[in-house]
Amino acid sequence: MPKVLVDLLSYTGTKGGMETYTRELYRHLGELDDTYEYIGFVSREGASLDLHWFPGAILRSGISGENRFAWAWGELVSVARAARAVGADLVHSPATLGPRKTVMPTVLTLHDMLYWSHPEFMSTPLFTGPVKWMEKVAAQNAERIITISPESADEIVKYLDVSRGRLDVIPLAGATPIGVDRSLAGSEGPLIIAMGNRRPHKNWSALLHGLSLLPEEARPRVVITGGRGDDPLAPIVGELGLSRWVDLRGWVDESEVRRLYSTASALAIPSRAEGFSLPTLEAMAAGVPVLLSDIKVHRL
Repeated sequence: MPKVLVDLLSYTGTKGGMETYTRELYRHLGELDDTYEYIGFVSREGASLDLHWFPGAILRSGISGENRFAWAWGELVSVARAARAVGADLVHSPATLGPRKTVMPTVLTLHDMLYWSHPEFMSTPLFTGPVKWMEKVAAQNAERIITISPESADEIVKYLDVSRGRLDVIPLAGATPIGVDRSLAGSEGPLIIAMGNRRPHKNWSALLHGLSLLPEEARPRVVITGGRGDDPLAPIVGELGLSRWVDLRGWVDESEVRRLYSTASALAIPSRAEGFSLPTLEAMAAGVPVLLSDIKVHRL
């Protein structure tokens, strides 16, 4: 039976859409057939999470997916070593970065090219350059590259000099959270929900500033999930005097997502750049109106 080593070093419970992609992909691959033997090479943080969705054995790397230097070394070198050690026939790196060199074929899922197209929205310049280099060498090593939208495919060709023949565009599929009851919409008053990390390209400050321009009697409540640690949006909420209307949360579980989709008046996605925008598709599937920024991926 062919062995597939799945690179889960980025799976730490904090990466949002890429983790949803990985989790749902392998949940469903495991339900299809038993043609392949899957081995998940998991981060130190990921090993402590619920991994019941993964359809195979878990190999603990001991590598922190939150420590940038340890994680980078793991992606570049340790994944390939682990693949050789278990006799893998194929490597799949589902979260944009992967090994620099493997003796067996590697499939890389590149979600977006934001470090190339919008470096000003990403991390510090000190980290942007290394990430771009890691994306380039991972793409050069990969036998095939999967991406999630025509927009991302165009940018992969443009920035990484990858031929179209090595690219497969496989759009994401959005599933309606089980148990959403839209008869409850508005039952808690006007409510705008927003979901995502706090990187600048998500443009949450524009949503907050827009909210502050509305008369107090007309303001909806806004719940923004996906924060962690000291939320960088908290000072903005305070400066704009929006504490009564804005609820900043961390990552929420499925039951809370179900409740938010049930009671929300709309979902807001004000992003300046996206590779796909999975929450948009999930909200539409649940019957939740969506307020979108006018960027190309939202018009595809």
